[in-house]
Amino acid sequence: MNFEKSHALFRRAARVIPGGIYGHTTPAVTVPGAFPYYAVDGNGCRYRDADGNEFIDFMGGYGPLVLGYCHPEVEAAADAARHHGACFNHPTPVMVELAEYLVERIDFADWAVFAKNGSDLTTWAVMVAREVTGRPKILKVAGAYHGADAWCTPGLHGLIPEDRAHIHDFPWNDVSALEALFTRHRGRVAGLVLTPFHHPAYADSQLPSSEFVAAANRLCREHGALLILDDVRCGFRLSVDGSHSVYGYEPDLAVYCKAIANGHPISACVGRAGHQAAASRVFLTGSYWNDPAPMAAALATLKIIARDDVPARLARLGQKFVDGFLALGVKHGLPLVASGPPAMPYVRVADDPSFLRTQRLCAAAVAQGVFLHPHHNWFIGAAHTEAEIDEALRRLDHALRPLRV
Repeated sequence: MNFEKSHALFRRAARVIPGGIYGHTTPAVTVPGAFPYYAVDGNGCRYRDADGNEFIDFMGGYGPLVLGYCHPEVEAAADAARHHGACFNHPTPVMVELAEYLVERIDFADWAVFAKNGSDLTTWAVMVAREVTGRPKILKVAGAYHGADAWCTPGLHGLIPEDRAHIHDFPWNDVSALEALFTRHRGRVAGLVLTPFHHPAYADSQLPSSEFVAAANRLCREHGALLILDDVRCGFRLSVDGSHSVYGYEPDLAVYCKAIANGHPISACVGRAGHQAAASRVFLTGSYWNDPAPMAAALATLKIIARDDVPARLARLGQKFVDGFLALGVKHGLPLVASGPPAMPYVRVADDPSFLRTQRLCAAAVAQGVFLHPHHNWFIGAAHTEAEIDEALRRLDHALRPLRV
């Protein structure tokens, strides 16, 4: 597969953009030279890169494309709103409609606010927890991703010790460690931030144990801390009501982003009535945050997810994909390991601590026109069909042949 135009664009970019391509889309976190660097267009579950190569996409823009590229109903809703203007001096009525829909849809939600990125609102939720409690400490899982702000960024540079002086990590599913932190910082913990399941980069996904979920709920109640559910990546993929209903969390605040508007830039935080006054005191704004087009896209996307029971479809197709992938590993003598819920699977080569073999596997998949990421969970989309899952598995059959043990 040829990536000449991608590489030429990257050389141009490197002269005028720090790093050329930065953040989670940098070539450095895939397999440099073996993956496309720039996209041109997409439709359904497929997209084309700058060199004209087409891929069956199992990343969906790292999660937002839950219904697929250029979904006609979503784009019609966004276009209709955009036709009347953007970036007004005021919010538009669709903001109220979207907030009302989320409050109706999510059982514990009594109010909603909106921003652009998940990171905007995970950070704001932390501030709300501190405003509600008057306390400084935030507990989080080691290796969990909650955004790019200083308190949680996975980056190593541009930070000072004070950025994380009140942030305390513990291992996923470790009830004893969580209890110990609450005890050590008794009366000082403002909030506990969790993702519904643990989906770290460069590692297998881990589902929560029932004991862990129960402990998180109990400890927050006993210590007067807020449970903040970072449902940015999972929200509305696992359930039409939010991921807390799947695992039994009882959040005070929950943040959503990726799947709620099918690629249009918007995030949401919902919360309980008892915290609404405090939330109103924590400043939240952005020049572009009231743009009606993404809100209209979100309202359309969420209604389609509920109407078509998209989570059930994602789970069914994801299970078919994972089962087929693992069977190919057996066929080719390449032991594979799968983790995460079927809607958001991750498959890697077993006994591969360096991830070099998993990188080779994903590079071979890309060469066959199937886009997989070697270090990040994947995403099944509603635009995938049974036929396209079958086609992807046929292509992966070819990809695995030269990789057999």
